[in-house]
Amino acid sequence: MKLDLKLYRGYVNDEELIVFGHLFESWAPDKYSIEKRGIKHAYAILHKFRIKPLENFEVRLKFKDLDVTTKTQEDGYFRFTIPYKADLDPGWHTYEVSCKMYEFGMVELGELLKPYPGKLGIISDIDDTFLISHSNSFFKKLYVMLSKNINKRKIFNDVVKHYKRLSRAGQDSEHSSNSFFYVSSSEWNLYDFIAEFADLHELPKAVIKLKKIKTGLRDFVRSGRGNHDHKFIKIKDIISFYPHIQYVLIGDDSQHDPYLYERICKTFPKNIKAVYIRQTTSKQNKKVQKVMANLNSMNVSTCYFRDSEKAIHHSERENII
Repeated sequence: MKLDLKLYRGYVNDEELIVFGHLFESWAPDKYSIEKRGIKHAYAILHKFRIKPLENFEVRLKFKDLDVTTKTQEDGYFRFTIPYKADLDPGWHTYEVSCKMYEFGMVELGELLKPYPGKLGIISDIDDTFLISHSNSFFKKLYVMLSKNINKRKIFNDVVKHYKRLSRAGQDSEHSSNSFFYVSSSEWNLYDFIAEFADLHELPKAVIKLKKIKTGLRDFVRSGRGNHDHKFIKIKDIISFYPHIQYVLIGDDSQHDPYLYERICKTFPKNIKAVYIRQTTSKQNKKVQKVMANLNSMNVSTCYFRDSEKAIHHSERENII
C-alpha cells in the first residue's frame, strides 16, 4: 500500500495558524503531469477522481516551535487550526506534515502565508475569470478539461497584467505584495492543475481554496457544478481571518459569482472596496447589471467587463492601482 499526502497553501495571522491537506491510498491527485498529452492526459485527469481517502489516520505538523498531531476526516481531509502568537516575518514560510501507516511513512513540505502589511486583499474566482473554461457549455467544458493540458489551456488577455498591478498596489518594497486568494467551485482533485496553471502564467502566488474532494468518475462529470455555498463560507472565513484590510472581489457571470459577492458585501459592509465581474457572453446579463447597481448604492465600486483592459482602466480611475 502506498500513501499519498497532499498539502495545500496555508495561512497565519497574529493569533492563529491554519494548515490543511488530504491523505489518500494509492493513486492521488499529484500523479498529474504537465508532460502528458492526448489520451494519457485525459486518463490522468480521470484518475484524479478515482481516489481512496484514508480516514482517521494520524498526521503530524511541524512548524517552527510547533509540533502538533491530528487525524484525518472521513474524506481524508485534515486541518490544523492552531493558536499561534509567535513573531513571524511577512511572506511565505515552509511547514512540514508527516504521517505513518504500518511500515509506510512519508513527509511532505508545504507553504503558508503571513500577509505583508497593507490595506488590500484580492479574492478571485478561477474558471472563466482568468482560466478560460467554457462553464456555460457543459460538454465543451469537459472536452477542454480532458483534451488540453495546462500548457495548452488559455488565459484571458491582460489578466496577468491586472493581477500583478493589484498585487503591487500600495506596497512600498519590491519584495512585498498584497495577498491573493483563489476560491473556486472546482474540487480539491484539481488543485495541482490550478496551481501549475497559475505558476505557468506567472499569476500572483495565492492561497487556493476549492470544493470538497470527489472520489468517483460519476463525480467528475459533475465537476464544478452544484451548490456554491461553500464559496460564500470560504470567502467569509478569509475576510473574518483578516478583518482589517479591504478586499477586491473578482469573478464572472457564467455562474453565481455576482450574487455570491452581493451577499459578501452585505455581510461585510466595510470590507469590500471593489467587485469585478467578467462578461462571458456577447451581451451583459440584466440580472447581473441590477446586482452591480445595487452594489454601487452600497458604496462598492463595480466593473462589469468583457476585456481585462477595461478592468485595469477602472482600477486606475478608482485609485486601486
